[in-house]
Amino acid sequence: MSREGLSPVRSGNVSVRFDGGILITPTGLAYEGLQPEQIVFVSEKGKTRANSLKPSSEWHMHMAIYGAKPDVTAIVHCHSMNATALACAERSIPAFHYMVAVAGGTDIPLAPYATFGTPQLAEAVSTSLAKRNAALLSHHGQIACGASLEAALDLAREVEVLAGQYCRFLQIGGQALLDEAEMARVLEKFRSYGQQ
Repeated sequence: MSREGLSPVRSGNVSVRFDGGILITPTGLAYEGLQPEQIVFVSEKGKTRANSLKPSSEWHMHMAIYGAKPDVTAIVHCHSMNATALACAERSIPAFHYMVAVAGGTDIPLAPYATFGTPQLAEAVSTSLAKRNAALLSHHGQIACGASLEAALDLAREVEVLAGQYCRFLQIGGQALLDEAEMARVLEKFRSYGQQ
C-alpha cells in the first residue's frame, strides 16, 4: 500500500480475521519497516495480548465490518489520493463506468463523516458496506474488503483507479451515467466474470 501510494507513511490500516478476533496493523508505525511480530491481535471483545503494540485506532471499524459481513476475511483501509479527494468533497462514485460494479453494486457509496477511531465511524462505515465491498469515508479515505487480503488490496487499487477516472470525468463536465438497467446487466455478468 505504501509503495503504491495508496497509504502514505502511516495512514490507513489492514486487518484479517484470525482465531476468534482479528490481526490488525499497529497504530502510528510506518509500513516500510513493519515486522510480522508487530501485527496486533484484537479479540472479539476488543482485548489485545500482553506486551503487544497498540492496534490501529480503527480497530472498531474493522470489527464492525466483520460482524456485519461474515463472508469478509480481510479489510484494507487507505487514504489514496483520488478516493480521498472525492471523499473530502463528499462525493460517492456513481455509475459513470461499468467497472464501478466491481465493488458489488451500482455505485461506490460515501459513508457519512464521523471522527476517526470512534464507534460512530464504525457504525457509519459498516452500514455503508451492507451491500457493497468498498466505500469512500467522508473527509477521510476509502475502505475495501474481500475474501482474502489480496482481494481486498486489489479492490482498493481498483477503487483508486475509478476515483481518478471519475475526478477527470468531472473536470471535463461529465454528466452521462449508466442507467439502472445497464448496471443490473453488468452486475449479473460480474457473477461469472473472470476466474471464479
